[in-house]
Amino acid sequence: MAISSSVQALLREKKYPFIALSVLFLSVIFILISNSQPSFLSLSSNFSSSFSTLRQSPAQSPPSTLPDLPESHRDDVVVENPDDHPSLPAPQEAIPVIPPPSEGRESPSVAIAPPPVVASEIEFDKDLMNLKWQVCKGPVAVDYIPCLDNMKAIKALKSRKHMEHRERHCPKPSPRCLVPLPKGYKIPILWPQSRDMIWYDNVPHPKLVDYKKDQHWVVKSGDHFIFPGGGTQFKEGVQNYINFIEKAIPEIKWGQNIRVILDVGCGVASFGGHLLDKNVLTMSFAPKDEHEAQIQFALERGIPATLSVIGTQQLTFPDNAYDLIHCARCRVHWDGDDGRPLMELNRILRPGGFFIWSATPVYLKNERDTPVWNAMVALTKSMCWKVVAKTMVSPRGVGLVVYQKPVSSSCYKERPKNDPPVCKEVSRNVSWYAPLKRCLTQIPAEGSSWPPLWPSRLTARPLSLPSVPLVEQMFHNDTNHWTNLVSNVYLHGLGINWTTVRNVMDMTAGHGGSNPPKLKHSIEPEIYAVCEGWRFATALVNMPVWVMNVVPIHEPDTLTFIFDRGLIGVYHDWCESFNTYPRTYDLLHSVFLFSNLPERCDIIDLAVEMDRIVRPGGWILVQESKELINKIGAIFRSLQWSVNLYNGRYMVGKKSFWRPNGGEVQR
Repeated sequence: MAISSSVQALLREKKYPFIALSVLFLSVIFILISNSQPSFLSLSSNFSSSFSTLRQSPAQSPPSTLPDLPESHRDDVVVENPDDHPSLPAPQEAIPVIPPPSEGRESPSVAIAPPPVVASEIEFDKDLMNLKWQVCKGPVAVDYIPCLDNMKAIKALKSRKHMEHRERHCPKPSPRCLVPLPKGYKIPILWPQSRDMIWYDNVPHPKLVDYKKDQHWVVKSGDHFIFPGGGTQFKEGVQNYINFIEKAIPEIKWGQNIRVILDVGCGVASFGGHLLDKNVLTMSFAPKDEHEAQIQFALERGIPATLSVIGTQQLTFPDNAYDLIHCARCRVHWDGDDGRPLMELNRILRPGGFFIWSATPVYLKNERDTPVWNAMVALTKSMCWKVVAKTMVSPRGVGLVVYQKPVSSSCYKERPKNDPPVCKEVSRNVSWYAPLKRCLTQIPAEGSSWPPLWPSRLTARPLSLPSVPLVEQMFHNDTNHWTNLVSNVYLHGLGINWTTVRNVMDMTAGHGGSNPPKLKHSIEPEIYAVCEGWRFATALVNMPVWVMNVVPIHEPDTLTFIFDRGLIGVYHDWCESFNTYPRTYDLLHSVFLFSNLPERCDIIDLAVEMDRIVRPGGWILVQESKELINKIGAIFRSLQWSVNLYNGRYMVGKKSFWRPNGGEVQR
């Protein structure tokens, strides 16, 4: 009734123009909304669809990555100038920033950062972007390792009696060529299938098949190499061998008190590969090409391994590191050179640790083996090693002996003759290019203590660290920092496809962390560093990856504490090439490595080395200053890597299949 009265009033008052104008205005608004709505919905749908495709495909490559071409066409890849095809925007997902905890308050919850910054928006160094490259040439180019393939230096050696030709001889200057790919190279088979099967074309070395065909090391089957688990001493298979050791020697409990071991002269690393099932982390090592690329087989399988030799220099491990050392016909003369090789094992073996030796002198009595056994008996007795067990492994005539290193130096003092002598105390981090010594490393006061059983060992305070509240606080801070950083940023925020990652290297295992800077001046540098480093590997421990922790020799020595944790690693100088074959790691991680390089190093040489180590399709994850990222990113773009920057500090690169067709190297 009220509405009717109002209308009648309007009519009586002759307000027709107002009514007409109002109706016209409402009509225009309705038409505009009707026409614009479909376009808005369509745009939103297209935007959402394009980025949901990127998120849903786990194998999706980061922006600008070259597609994986069919095997038959990979040698014909021609990469256009990256400037002609700038990177597409990364998925606009907010990446959490993990701020370092401040002193006096709890760590804040994860904050949401702005959308990630894309590499194409960064102004790269133009000179470095235009670097020209050429492939390495020569008979060993595909598997080239600069410091182990320096033929000029090797030919000039005066002696090879002590395996000098298998030691490091780095060329100066470092070569800036790129290793070519083997013909038919394919993306490696994923773990865990890779433990038992790899592509033949990726490691095309068939000689080992013939050389060890009666021992079942490796078998060629079509396009694959198959690893049946055999070995020189594994007559009944490697799994039976492993089980026998644990049953015969009650002191050895795989994956509990025995966590980190060294396998000397490892063959194709089947021993270490199968021990992974028992939560044992094995560093397998052998010289380069002694049996045709056995370490290359190991790394292609996804088993921890490195190239090394017991010759004239110490191994690149700290004192008192390994819980157990294993040698199965490893072809090392332990009593040779006045016993120096065995004394080197004594140096790196943890007090109370075990040495398992399975070789013919243990169980054969003849003119060749008996003198070797007698010499070993005398040498181990002089070193205060005791025999824990000596037994036959199988009815087929294979035996082993198990020795144990003492837990204190008291036995050394009680010997009738001080021979070999006890080493003088030296500072840590001295095994880089250090000569072998004929002396017994002093056993630390805490030598009678053994690390906690695994996995408690991972988070316990190292035995050699002082138990003080400040150190405990630093451990707590850094553990939380790295756990959050890895889970919230590394694993989910950087576009890395972790399903393809198995072999990981932390190039700066002694760096990183979250502790307040003023704590650094309150305690010793080594103690501060151990609370700051190696947490990257710790945070990945439950993933199907293994981490080679590399402690640069110019950084504080944290490698002892890394082994105390039940992890593995080596010392290295990043001004030189690393002891590994090309294409052996899926991901390299570094924190301010380039910033802290000594002046004698060149960032271009380091980038070339990283390109050599990483597999096609593999990744680098670099944290650096913005100024250095402009340079580093430019170098990797010149190498035709896809490069993206997240939050202004995390540079992620992905390697393509590109290799240059020619061109001179600009130094």
